[in-house]
Order: sequence, then structure tokens, then C-alpha cells
Amino acid sequence: MDRLIAAEVFISIVEHGSMIAAAQALGMSRAMVTRYLAQMEDWAGARLLHRTTRKLSLTAAGDETLSRCRQLLEITAHMAVSTSSSDEPQGLLRISCAQSLAQSVLAGAVSQYLRRYPQTAVDLQTSNHAVNLIEERIDLAVRITNALEPNLIARQLASCASVVCAAPSYLAAQGTPARVEDLAVHNCLTYSYFGKSLWQFSRTGENYSVPVSGNLSANDSLVLLSATLQGAGIALQPRYSAAPLIASGQLVELLPSYQPQEMGIYGIYTSRKQLPRTLRSMLDFLLDWFANDPQWLATLNATPASKATPRT
Repeated sequence: MDRLIAAEVFISIVEHGSMIAAAQALGMSRAMVTRYLAQMEDWAGARLLHRTTRKLSLTAAGDETLSRCRQLLEITAHMAVSTSSSDEPQGLLRISCAQSLAQSVLAGAVSQYLRRYPQTAVDLQTSNHAVNLIEERIDLAVRITNALEPNLIARQLASCASVVCAAPSYLAAQGTPARVEDLAVHNCLTYSYFGKSLWQFSRTGENYSVPVSGNLSANDSLVLLSATLQGAGIALQPRYSAAPLIASGQLVELLPSYQPQEMGIYGIYTSRKQLPRTLRSMLDFLLDWFANDPQWLATLNATPASKATPRT
């Protein structure tokens, strides 16, 4: 399948006369077009284009490869017509996302998707770093972020609310912050990938940025959640992870009148053009699931079973 996309990209470069124009026509980043061209040249075993500052021109090998690529796409088009007996999604979809999101949210959503579309299969890969979709053969990456790279193709699926929380044992020993500024003097457990630990909040139209620090950081929010349960410090957690523990009294929601900055949940993929039916159906399904699933909505709207009384 990657070679088919590479063939389509190569044809588009030739027809549009430049990689920039091809990227715009295909809805891809220029970097991605360059990678597909390199893949095509590796496959052909020869340089396919002469590159100058003004124009691109085909090499002898490129001219032959262009003809074969067009034949290849023509064959696959006929195959699609002859084998597509229904519009039902089918086939394998490889998805990457963070472990906490997979465990708390996507496992349930994907299970519902598979029941609805029994001819599909999903390979769900958990990773706490941004993956290279092409190199790792990922069809869809689901990420929680407010800092998407400008060359990514992404569709926002939902918003992710966060909550500041701590175990009752930590609060009994260290006191309870009454204002967000108080977090600066507490032991805050931080997420490694955020870089500079600056927690951001809003309250009645006013924004707050609080520098925090502590003696434990990790690249997995579930590790920090486990340490928080042990009384190690105060954590900023996705509400979907912390809400059940707050409801049971194992954790206490702090500073409920302050709203931590929300983050976006995005589906990231390689091209806007001719999305495979299975990928398109998954994106549509997740968008609807996040908007309507009762358990997800209940988690977002959860209220703490009890609130700690600030102690200094």
C-alpha cells in the first residue's frame, strides 16, 4: 500500500512540475512528498528526476517508471471496482496512541467500532512519543496536544479536560493549596514531554501560569498517577484517568474553581486525498463516539465526591 501511495505521489510530482505543487494537490506536507519520492527511487533502484532550482525533469529511468506507475494505478483502480461488493469497511488499521488514552478510552471505543464493522481489525500500538507514521506503518495516530507540528494532517476529535489532584495522605502531611500560586511551593509530579513545567489555568476570564517542580517526572502519565496515589505529590492528570479515583475518594480534586488548560485530542494521518474507507470510518466513528458516549461524557462532567479543606 505504501508503494501505491509512492506511485501516486511520483505521478503527481511529474504532472504538477514540482514537489510543492504536488504536496498541495495531494494535501500532504512537502516533507512527506519528499519521503515518498525517495521510497519510489529506492524501489526503482535509480534516480528518477533531475532537480534544478527552476524545474524538475525525468531521467531515463524516471520516464520508464512513470509509465509503469500509471499502469499500476490503473490496475488497482480496476481491482477496486471489481472487488468492492459493498461499502462496508474492511481490513487492518494500525493505530498509535499514548498508553493512558488507550487503556482508559480507546480500548472501549475501538471495541465498539469492531462490533459495528466485523470485517475490520485493529492493531493498537501504545507509545508515549510522536511516531513517524510512514516509517512505522501507522495509519492513524491519536494524540493529546496543543502544539501540533504545522506539517501534520490532523482532525480534532474531542477536547481533553485535566484536573489537579493529590492523595489524602499527601494533603494531610503537606497541606492543601488554596490558590494556584501555592502550587509553586508543593512537590508537583511533572510530565517529561511538557519540557518546561508550566501549569496553565483560567478563572473568571483571567489566565494563570504557574511554574511547578518536584522530585519525580515521567514520560507516562499513568506512572505519575500511580505515584500520586501513593502520596508522592500533586499531579495534573487527564480527567478521564483521575475521575474514578476522585469519585472513590482515593484522590482529592484540588483548586476546583480554577480550570486547567484543555488540550485537543487529534487523529493524525498522512494524506487528505482518497482516505481508505477503513480509516475514514474510524475517524468518523471516533468523532461521534467522543460526542455521544455516555461513559466518556460522564467522566468529563464528573464532580468530586468531596473537596479537601485547605490547610496551611
